[in-house]
Amino acid sequence: MPVFSRLYTKQNMNIELFSLILLGGAFCAGLLGALTGLGGGVVIIPLLTLGFGVDIRYAIGTALVTSIATSSGAAAAYIREGITNLRIGMFLEVATTSGAVAGALIAVYMPTNVIAVIFACVLIFSAVMTVRKKNDHSDSAAPSDPLTQRLKLNSSYPNPQSKVSEPYRVRNVLGGYSLMTLAGVLSGLLGIGSGALKVLSMDMLMKIPFRVSTTTSNFMVGVTAASSAVIYFQRGYIDPGLAMPVVLGVLAGAFAGSRILMRTRVDILRWIFSILISVLALQMMYNGINGRF
Repeated sequence: MPVFSRLYTKQNMNIELFSLILLGGAFCAGLLGALTGLGGGVVIIPLLTLGFGVDIRYAIGTALVTSIATSSGAAAAYIREGITNLRIGMFLEVATTSGAVAGALIAVYMPTNVIAVIFACVLIFSAVMTVRKKNDHSDSAAPSDPLTQRLKLNSSYPNPQSKVSEPYRVRNVLGGYSLMTLAGVLSGLLGIGSGALKVLSMDMLMKIPFRVSTTTSNFMVGVTAASSAVIYFQRGYIDPGLAMPVVLGVLAGAFAGSRILMRTRVDILRWIFSILISVLALQMMYNGINGRF
């Protein structure tokens, strides 16, 4: 019996009611993910595992499909606005894709309670990254990495405040590439975009402006998720009946969140969300350590 069928039978609900509940939960996940920049996967996996008792591997497979869908729409808009650095994205995508395939293969054989503990640690790290002070400026006069010049990674982006194009120089390319490989492994292992780690790599190591690093990371998430989703699909860990309402809910929530984000200050919401994510992380860690996954 497919996972989706087992779930609504276990909850003693009809399929329509269960789908609506799942759709509503996914909408909230997409909304919060868009407002905080973490993506819906960090909420979807705890929602499915802790809320509905889904096996964490099926939850990861569903989150990967969701990441592909949400990344594709947003990435197109950012590329059109000229913020995303496609050269950096395609170069670092080699690292994240290879890492994602390795992570997906590891996840197939790793005990689910160990995956839950690792996921909890990444959630706490993501929560901290959400509320940290972000620097949206880069020193364009700083010396550039020789590899950067060979790959022509230096560029500029339109600043919405000054309405002018601001140049930036990319540094520490090899260090960023190495950290991106780790981000790819975590993406394949945990089913999340690892956006916090990707932004950390580009923002702090490579000294790319935060606005460029976040949009470039968003562009990379879909490709990274697709490469690891293939492994989960081959292993039967992606259930279309479970994935469809989740994807629809997250897409609707992400769209609503992006509209709200343009009109309101969400600093307080980021703190509340970070605390919520930390509580979920501790609960997942507790269940993982006690072998409840």
